[in-house]
Amino acid sequence: MIDASLFSSALTALTPILFAALAGALCQRAGVFNISLEGSLLVGCFGAVAGSWYTGSAWIGVVVAVLAATAYSLILAIGSITFDGDPIVLGVASNLLAVGLTSFLIRTVFGTEGSFSDPSLHGLGQFGPIPGQSLLVYLSWLAVPALAVLLYRHPWGLRLRGVGERPEAASSLGVNVTKYRYGVILAGGALCGLGGAQLALGSVTLFAENMTAGRGWIAVVAVMLGRAHPLGVLLAALLFGLAEAFGFRLQGIGLPQQATDAAPYVVTLVALFLSNRWWTRSVSVEGGGGGMDGLKRKKGQLA
Repeated sequence: MIDASLFSSALTALTPILFAALAGALCQRAGVFNISLEGSLLVGCFGAVAGSWYTGSAWIGVVVAVLAATAYSLILAIGSITFDGDPIVLGVASNLLAVGLTSFLIRTVFGTEGSFSDPSLHGLGQFGPIPGQSLLVYLSWLAVPALAVLLYRHPWGLRLRGVGERPEAASSLGVNVTKYRYGVILAGGALCGLGGAQLALGSVTLFAENMTAGRGWIAVVAVMLGRAHPLGVLLAALLFGLAEAFGFRLQGIGLPQQATDAAPYVVTLVALFLSNRWWTRSVSVEGGGGGMDGLKRKKGQLA
C-alpha cells in the first residue's frame, strides 16, 4: 500500500497546491488575505493548454499560464488596494468568474465543451531522477527555501512583513505599502500560473472545466495551517498531497470514486479543526487564562 509510487503520486498531487499555497503565504505576509487562488490556478490551467496547443511548445504554454494568471490577479489587486474593496468578496467573485470565463473560452477557443485534449498538445514531460515528475515539481520545492530566505533573511522580506504587520509604521519609514502589496499579489498570480501549468501539462495533458476541483481552497487552508511560513506551508501541502495520492490508491482496491475523491477534503477539515484546537489551547495557556479573556490578552501582547 505504501511504496515509492505512492510518494511519487503525492509529489505530483501536491505541486499545484504548493505553488498556490506559497502565493497565499506571500500575500498573507503583506497583509492581503488571498482566497482567489482557485480562480488563478484555473486560469493558469487554461493558459497553459492554450499556449501549448497554439505554439506546439509546452514551455511556451507555461509562460502563457504565468502571464494569464498574473494578469488575472489584477482583479484582486486593483479591487482591494486601489478601490479599497473587501478582499474576501473580491476573492470569491474572482473564483466564480474564473469558472464561467474558462467554460466560455473552452467553447470559443477550442470549439468543444467539458474538456479539451488533442494529440498535438504537448505536455511537460519527465525531468530528473524521480519517475513521472516534471521540472516544475523540483522548482516548487526550490521555491520554498528561496521564499524563506527572502522573507526572513533579506531586507526586502523585512519591509514586506512590516507592510503586513504595521502598514502605517512602514509607510512612515518611506516604504510604499501600495507598491509592495501590488507586487506580492502579482507574484502570487505568477506562482498560481506555474501551479496551473503543472496541473494541466504535467499531471495530465488536457484542460477540463473546473479541473482545479478545490485545490486553490486547499491551498488557502495550507496557508492557515502553515502560519504563512514557507516551510509550514510545504508540510501542509505535503499532507494534502499524500491524502490525494492515498485516495487514488484506495480506488484501485475497489472503493467508490466519490469516497476516495473526498479524502483530501476530509483531511483538510480534520487538520484545520485540530490546528484551531491547538492554537486556541496555546493562546489560553500563554495568555494566562482560558476562553476569550486569554485570547484578548494574547492579542494585546501581539499588538
